[in-house]
Amino acid sequence: MSVEFRLPSLGADMEYATLVEWKAAPGDVIKRGDVIAVVETDKGAIDLEIFESGKIEKLLVSPGVRMRVGDALALLEGEPGRLKISPAARARAAALHLVPDAVAGSGPGGAITLDEIERAGRVTAPSAPSAPVAPAAPAAPPLRDLRSVIASAMARSKREIPHYYLSAAVDYAAARAWLDAHNANVDVTLRMLPVVPLLRAVIVAAADVGGFNGHYEDGEFKPGTAVHLGVAIALRGGGLVAPAIVDAQAKSPATLMQALGDLVNRARSGRLRSSELAAGTLTVTSLGDQAVDSVTPIIYPPQVAIIGAGAVGERPWVVDGRIEARPILTLSLAADHRVTDGRAGARFLGRVRDLLQTPEKL
Repeated sequence: MSVEFRLPSLGADMEYATLVEWKAAPGDVIKRGDVIAVVETDKGAIDLEIFESGKIEKLLVSPGVRMRVGDALALLEGEPGRLKISPAARARAAALHLVPDAVAGSGPGGAITLDEIERAGRVTAPSAPSAPVAPAAPAAPPLRDLRSVIASAMARSKREIPHYYLSAAVDYAAARAWLDAHNANVDVTLRMLPVVPLLRAVIVAAADVGGFNGHYEDGEFKPGTAVHLGVAIALRGGGLVAPAIVDAQAKSPATLMQALGDLVNRARSGRLRSSELAAGTLTVTSLGDQAVDSVTPIIYPPQVAIIGAGAVGERPWVVDGRIEARPILTLSLAADHRVTDGRAGARFLGRVRDLLQTPEKL
């Protein structure tokens, strides 16, 4: 039985992609997670992963063709019944005329959930399946530049999401001392950036304080089953992308640094994976390398929160009743008022602050 592999979601702000090249050919046996194609978007080249094992039966799109999210790219030989998918999700997929093989599952063992089918259905045109034919290049508007893409997504966020904002000054002395001690005892290639303790603290806080890690969809908050931490990365040619470190809660500070370095390098060389762009459940944006005290970020939909960090700077700080010069980091939280309120946001920021005082426990 043939199943379709469709262009998956590439993030809330990307609707189109152009096929650059195939990494597989008819007859190739592939397994879940393999990269089978490269597409070009307004944010650079992206590797497309397959979400089900099988054999390539036919390629439906030629390099150079511009596609919309949800368009069929290839036919696979296999039985859809082998997919790990809940009964409710399978029934809903049938009602939407949606082939679920192109949907990335986040349930137990990678199972596809009803929420993921609903999300995929919103970006896939609901038409009955037809005999496979090689499609003509679809009519599409001209490519927008990266700045327009970012502006459109952020305008939608501010228009649709009732933001509230909080900020907190954090003593970063303990985190800096721990970082300096670590970096002094490892090879230069294994040294950590100052942002790593912050990322780890946000990850732990997201697990401890509910309501900030997940998506708001269909009028309700859907908590993430894991922390897929988005990290805002400035691109060399200008602009911004926020791919996710998948399953960040399972990574130690050292492995988190490795994952971050790999993500930054691939983002700036245009080698991100499709799953990294769509997976984020919570995002951090840091301007620690810039001369700014703080940043007030905008939520990346369908996420419900984003944390901003300014540069660590020397500030007067009261310690045991006396004033000292201390390294201070200003953190900002933008969160969705449909899901949480200021009290919950204060608990979340407070948890991040407290975790940074004992970085050795992160």
